[in-house]
Amino acid sequence: MHINEIKSLLPHRYPFLLIDRVLEIGDKSIVAIKNVSVNEEFFNGHFPSSPVMPGVLQVEALAQAGCLLTLKNRIENPNEVIIVFSAIKNARFRRPVVPGDQLKLEVELVSERRNFLTMKGQATVEGDMACEIEATAAIVPKDKL
Repeated sequence: MHINEIKSLLPHRYPFLLIDRVLEIGDKSIVAIKNVSVNEEFFNGHFPSSPVMPGVLQVEALAQAGCLLTLKNRIENPNEVIIVFSAIKNARFRRPVVPGDQLKLEVELVSERRNFLTMKGQATVEGDMACEIEATAAIVPKDKL
């Protein structure tokens, strides 16, 4: 999946769109990438002399990959819903993510119950674990926000 299809499914836009490409997508899993550039806005303040991608944005990138998986495979009218976090569990950060890194985002759908999804995700850089999470998300009709 290239950027135009990603943008057709996700509501996020620069500087908050954190998926550059989808490499693989199956029924219950997705592999996507985020190219981390020194030009990212957040590096201006986090941290100017030693730029590190904030962990919360690594978690958000994993969430966006999970949203793509869900919107592509499970939602009949993806433009009518929004997917929001309802819980984040067991987030772990294993190594810093710095400019020039490419985050490989792997997300697996663990369970789904009505409008709630549970997913596990991991972000790696050249095979080294950077971040891992378990998360629950809710599928909410846009007219209910």
